[in-house]
Amino acid sequence: MEGKISWTVADAVDYKGFPADRSKTGGWVPAALILGIEICERLSTMGIAVNLVTYLVGVMHLPSSTSANVVTDFMGTSFLLCLLGGFLADSFLGRYKTIAIFAAIQTLGTGALAIATKLPQLRPPPCHASASHTCKPANGFQMGILYVALYLIALGTGGLKSSVSGFGTDQFDDKDEKEKAQMTYFFNRFFFFISTGTLTAVTVLVYLQDEVGRSWSYGICSVSMFVAILIFLSGTKRYRYKKSIGSPIVQIFQVLVAAINKRKMELPHSVELLNEDTPEAQRIHHTDQFQFLDKAAIVAEGDFERNVVSAPNPWKLCSVTKVEEVKMMVGLLPVWATTIIFWTTYAQMITFSVEQASTMERSIGGFLIPAGSLTVFFVAAILITLAVYDRLIMPLWKKLKGKPGFTNLQRIAIGLVLSTLGMAVAALAEKKRLAVARTVGVTTTTLPISVFMLIPQFFLVGAGEAFIYTGQLDFFITQSPKGMKTMSTGLFLTTLSLGFFVSSFLVSVVKKVTGSNDGQGWLADNINHGRLDCFYGLLAVLGVINFVLYLVCAVWYKPKNPKPALQMETIVNGSSAENKC
Repeated sequence: MEGKISWTVADAVDYKGFPADRSKTGGWVPAALILGIEICERLSTMGIAVNLVTYLVGVMHLPSSTSANVVTDFMGTSFLLCLLGGFLADSFLGRYKTIAIFAAIQTLGTGALAIATKLPQLRPPPCHASASHTCKPANGFQMGILYVALYLIALGTGGLKSSVSGFGTDQFDDKDEKEKAQMTYFFNRFFFFISTGTLTAVTVLVYLQDEVGRSWSYGICSVSMFVAILIFLSGTKRYRYKKSIGSPIVQIFQVLVAAINKRKMELPHSVELLNEDTPEAQRIHHTDQFQFLDKAAIVAEGDFERNVVSAPNPWKLCSVTKVEEVKMMVGLLPVWATTIIFWTTYAQMITFSVEQASTMERSIGGFLIPAGSLTVFFVAAILITLAVYDRLIMPLWKKLKGKPGFTNLQRIAIGLVLSTLGMAVAALAEKKRLAVARTVGVTTTTLPISVFMLIPQFFLVGAGEAFIYTGQLDFFITQSPKGMKTMSTGLFLTTLSLGFFVSSFLVSVVKKVTGSNDGQGWLADNINHGRLDCFYGLLAVLGVINFVLYLVCAVWYKPKNPKPALQMETIVNGSSAENKC
């Protein structure tokens, strides 16, 4: 009996619901089957996002600002739906079913997109716009079919992002030293698969879209995901499954409801009089911040269930520890709010920057670089920055300061600064591009100016992402309660979502304020007629203002339960990588 027990994993079960047998479940083989889903998800999402704006402008004949908003709304929805996927996985479906269901939804979405881009009835007739001739834009039915396909993909992506990495880590027992070491390698490979999928998307898939046909490219994505699902399902008997423990969102609402219902009650003079039924080892000490929430722990008549001994109604009475956990989440919000603007800047790299590239000289010998493939410099900047930080900056900083690298708040600050500089450089580059356009004629299809002039803005914002992504992930993981790690990671991912939505909002406002009836203004229908440099300049100014607000929030923030910081190497190779979406 003892030998059999030692071969089971304490907190995992097999597909039949029995304790998982260590020798028959989990490990590298099941984890590898799960990684196939991840690479196909990256392939589809990024392959669509980085080159969609050129399709909307060139084929669907939409204005540049409208096209940019379609892309940012699509990406914003994808990240926002991570919360839905996480909630369903935690509360009802579990990670395995969530992955299978949402992968199938994404397969349907990419298949629908392949059909939408293939059938001539689903796009307007081809034409070449000129000063005297305006192309007929796509009608409501054509755009409706396109939106259905895109948002099916967004729904599938959101569900996958919340569960794939977590289900992969479920295949390793962190209480076993050997499997814990294997888990580290899994994170490394997980990041590698994300990078591989992204690089393949912005190079091979974008090239296929421009030179062979979009329907072929999207069809490949759909077939790839279908095959990945079959491979994923083939491992059903080999997986380890963790039981759902419920969503922390319920706990947050319980504290809020209890505090609101007791808003007129006075707090006791001593903290000891507040309710605390959490085991000693798991308790969180009381703090003086957000004292209104402390009222949820005031013991009052009617707080306990009738006929049940020592069982308080959680919607009427909460423990001090539960209240403190909610306080910790509330305390993250100021830093959370001041990092949204970075992802608004990021959104320009896959919308207007790609549209800029489409008007510039992109030939190397006889090869024409697809405009969407310029984002390869963005990905390269991320990888180079991670390597330089790990091999040069961290050792140097340790010698100078005695600390293993920058703190999470410092890395977020560096990311905000780099993104602001990126927008300033982008404004200068666009000013130069517009000057060339006015010299040779704004109707010129390809301007005599090298597309490589855009590399600095891609590199600066890409390097900024390397710092801010790892800084945010570190901050939200180490400064959140143990039982709310998934929730706090979801909170982090909403900064990406809201960043894209803020981009859409800004574009709409700028278009309305600076535009005119003939389609001109800062964000003209044809960017050669507009002042995109002013829009980039506006983002740079907003970046400076946001950075000042961020510094105030960072100084105000009081760290809770200090833990060793997760450095970039850990984010890439270690435990926090499981939360990367």
